[in-house]
Amino acid sequence: MATIQKFDSSILVQALKDNWEKDLLIERLTQAGHDEVSIDLLVREYKKLRIAKRQSIGFVLMAIGAFLGLASCLLTIFNPFPELFGVVLYGLTSLAILIAFVGLYYVFE
Repeated sequence: MATIQKFDSSILVQALKDNWEKDLLIERLTQAGHDEVSIDLLVREYKKLRIAKRQSIGFVLMAIGAFLGLASCLLTIFNPFPELFGVVLYGLTSLAILIAFVGLYYVFE
């Protein structure tokens, strides 16, 4: 029966903060005295945390894009600044779409 070794989660937090590569993480975990099974489990957990971090950035970008799109739509409909109609209609809408699609890229990659 395999024993589960307790580990210090600060290694994973530090790895996420400093954006370590997989090889560096494995090297640091080996130096900390972890066996192969726990290193494999910790590397899997690290990958999951990186994906979750990337997806949360994607959702934030999609929300910003959606808000800018709504603001652009409302400003175009109500037209409070007639001299800025083209900037709002084409510029702000294009920026909103671009930000939303970058968010989609982060979520679905």
